[in-house]
Amino acid sequence: MIHDMRDDFGGFLEDFETGDVFKHWPGKTITEMDNHLFSLLTRNDNPLHTDHSLMEGHQHGQILVNGALVFSLVVGMSVRDTSGKAIANLEYEKVTHDGPVFHGDTIYAESEVLGVRESNSRPDRGIVHIESRGMNQRGEKVLTLQRRFLVPKRPENSSDEG
Repeated sequence: MIHDMRDDFGGFLEDFETGDVFKHWPGKTITEMDNHLFSLLTRNDNPLHTDHSLMEGHQHGQILVNGALVFSLVVGMSVRDTSGKAIANLEYEKVTHDGPVFHGDTIYAESEVLGVRESNSRPDRGIVHIESRGMNQRGEKVLTLQRRFLVPKRPENSSDEG
């Protein structure tokens, strides 16, 4: 099943089933300012992200976008569709940078539900395990990550069906 939940903000535990895929929208075009500001704010002054002259002689021939920025964008894009109702983020794992990202690239993302289970200690909530994938405007995968987050179950008196 593919969900397009542009008007909702996250889901309750019952809204997730293993195999569900969420196509996150809209994408984000990464500008030079985005990359430089993120790198400066996070104190990552690696010249790969900020030195145009140096990078002209690099194998890519241009500045690489900070991978932590791409990670943050993919996670952020997924929140509206997946963890918007989260009580807590529990774990990030298996982060891979699958391809380079450059100024002017547009990042799109999707998330697949890998597992859903009730909490062992609290009957009113559960854990959702997802894999999120970031792609550029050419459909090339540039980042993959998995994460787990804790979400509430749908309140018993709720008439909200979805």
